[in-house]
Amino acid sequence: MAEWWSIEVLHGEFSALQWQTAYASDLIEAALTNGASDSTWHVDSWGVAFEVCFEDSDQWEAFRSLPVVRAALDAVPDPVNGLLIYRGRGGSSASGKPRRPRPAPSAAAAALPEPVAETYLDLTRAAPPDLLEVGSPSSYVA
Repeated sequence: MAEWWSIEVLHGEFSALQWQTAYASDLIEAALTNGASDSTWHVDSWGVAFEVCFEDSDQWEAFRSLPVVRAALDAVPDPVNGLLIYRGRGGSSASGKPRRPRPAPSAAAAALPEPVAETYLDLTRAAPPDLLEVGSPSSYVA
């Protein structure tokens, strides 16, 4: 099954658009000559993204190890924080495989307290008080 890979380049010392202009044709040629079935560029306010689709991860690794690709990645505007490389399409697109649920934290494994018996009040059997006690505050009602 074909897999998409993304290379995101963020603006830095100079614009990522300048980097794209300088290296786009080299990256596209390297991708196509190494088995890429599709590729696309995206331009955004934060920088640029190059998405490329290979049939398997071996083709991706061969592409990544090419001197022209390594040179392009070494020349990004911000070499410390401005380069993201990952499997999948860029941005907010869905991953190729569904996420698995994470295991519950250990606190979720603690035993719950035993249930307390609820107080039952039968109002149908209640009777009015017999007589008010002398001296109680309610006995002074006029």
